[in-house]
Amino acid sequence: MKVILMERVEKLGLMGDVVKVKPGYARNYLLPQKKALRANKDNLALFETQRTQLEADNLKLREEAGAIAAKLEGLAVVLIRQAGDNGQLYGSATARDLAQAITEAGFTVDRKQIVLDKAIKVLGLHPVKIRLHPEVVVEVTANVARSDAEAESQAKTGHLISAEEQRETEEAAVEAIVAEVEETEQAEAAIAEDADAPASEESEAETRA
Repeated sequence: MKVILMERVEKLGLMGDVVKVKPGYARNYLLPQKKALRANKDNLALFETQRTQLEADNLKLREEAGAIAAKLEGLAVVLIRQAGDNGQLYGSATARDLAQAITEAGFTVDRKQIVLDKAIKVLGLHPVKIRLHPEVVVEVTANVARSDAEAESQAKTGHLISAEEQRETEEAAVEAIVAEVEETEQAEAAIAEDADAPASEESEAETRA
């Protein structure tokens, strides 16, 4: 089936292009979403009469999307989920979840704008693309963690801290504390010995006298 694209469609064409697509793709997606018209004589003529206005409208929307993209650049949203020690989620994080988190961060985004081939099913930092406009795509980060503390750790290290790494970190922290206590005790003992030394010398002197 041939259609006229009413906007840029990734991997298909630009506004005004007449392209051939599978009938199901046209009927189920392009036509209902008003991204294309059937390529017949009447629609071609209609498009040409509206081309200037459509291009002007598209330019305005693209500029607005670009301004929003500039603000979204570098955004990271935290999604708290339950998961096992291997990092596998008990469930998943979907486009709807991401859209809600981004909206709560102050940006109105529809789940249909989230470019997510499949739901997120593991902990970690996940780059996610948002299509604000057919010609404007921005990338944000989904920080999926079991707690705010874990999310903060992931943000700092750039990766998920495994249960084993967490245990090693905790053990190292305990060892550092023990070492510090021992060092303090040794220092205090040395000070006490230094303080006792003059008294001992004075006592020995008195005994000799």
